[in-house]
Amino acid sequence: MKRLLVYSHDTYGLGNIRRMLSICTYLIKHFRDLSILVISSSPMIHALRIPNRLDYLKLPCLNRSEAEGYTVKFLGTGIDETMKLRTQLIRSAVASFKPEIFLIDKKPFGIKNELKETLEYIESDLPATKIVLLLRDILDSPESTLKVWRKNRYYKIIERFYDLVLVVGTTGVFDVIKEYRFPKSVAQKVRFCGYIAREGGRKTRETIRRELGLGDDPLVLVTPGGGQDGYRLLETYIASLDLIPVYVKSLIISGPELPDPHRARLSEAMLRYRSLRVLDFTEDMMSYMGASDVVISMGGYNTICEILTLKKRAIIVPRVKPVQEQAIRAERMAQLNLFRTIHPDHLSPPLLSSLLVEELSAKKNRIPNGHLDMGALGKITELLGSF
Repeated sequence: MKRLLVYSHDTYGLGNIRRMLSICTYLIKHFRDLSILVISSSPMIHALRIPNRLDYLKLPCLNRSEAEGYTVKFLGTGIDETMKLRTQLIRSAVASFKPEIFLIDKKPFGIKNELKETLEYIESDLPATKIVLLLRDILDSPESTLKVWRKNRYYKIIERFYDLVLVVGTTGVFDVIKEYRFPKSVAQKVRFCGYIAREGGRKTRETIRRELGLGDDPLVLVTPGGGQDGYRLLETYIASLDLIPVYVKSLIISGPELPDPHRARLSEAMLRYRSLRVLDFTEDMMSYMGASDVVISMGGYNTICEILTLKKRAIIVPRVKPVQEQAIRAERMAQLNLFRTIHPDHLSPPLLSSLLVEELSAKKNRIPNGHLDMGALGKITELLGSF
């Protein structure tokens, strides 16, 4: 049986691990002789759907305190001690599992260079192992990314250790080779795979709407992703309800990392607005999104791919700190008429309610201008299968 090892560092939200599990699930369906071990520090990995022939090694959790700064989330140990533990666990896993392919998410040397020893070990002791870097469509602004990549010598690391760089995006939205000034030695390893089309939900639109008691009422789904920093979006939406001239029902999926004080305020809001319901978390977002008429969300990669897969009308309020990834994605895709967007500096109940009414009145799902490649899963499968 072939073996794939996946590294997903997961210091913030659910995006990285959800994306990697989508890829892993697709690979397992297409390769019956494949076994996958995921290395992750996501505190929510246990709540996600895990397919057969996949297991995971849980690393101690970290918090991202700034763009490139980290602290220990739960363990109570110092950052240096915790990073040493993580480094040893990763290297031991590689030495024991002996993967044919090592798929690494986003950071060529991992968080705080925790993959350095492992990649050097593979180079010397497992030379047949193929090392692949997976990059989402946008990392951060070109200025910030260039600064970090040059400081950490990522171009040289990719040139030395990596066989392939997979980008889950398209040049029509953001060309990482051009924007991040990849040297020829790195650019020749890059393959643009398109965006990740999400698998359909487990329940039909009719089933969800019946369970929510919607009838013919329009449904607005509001989600801030993991929820750690999304309460302002939720608060603004609730404040906009009194300004909406049409009757709507609302479902807020607040995210598992929403702070408790904010969760309590949502409970109070439900008492004031009988048309409002709140779920903390769902592992079946596609079912709820499929049942909605308009989606209001932040601009994380996975949520955007869900919206694009379903061609939903949407209003995106991107995160702008500590990195510009969501803001750039929202701006570029709004220019392609894929959805509406509001910069958080301009977010207000009147503006949000006004755009929402416009989107509700359109009724039909949005038909994008032009063609956006959503075939990343098939392309990744093809490329990894060629090894």
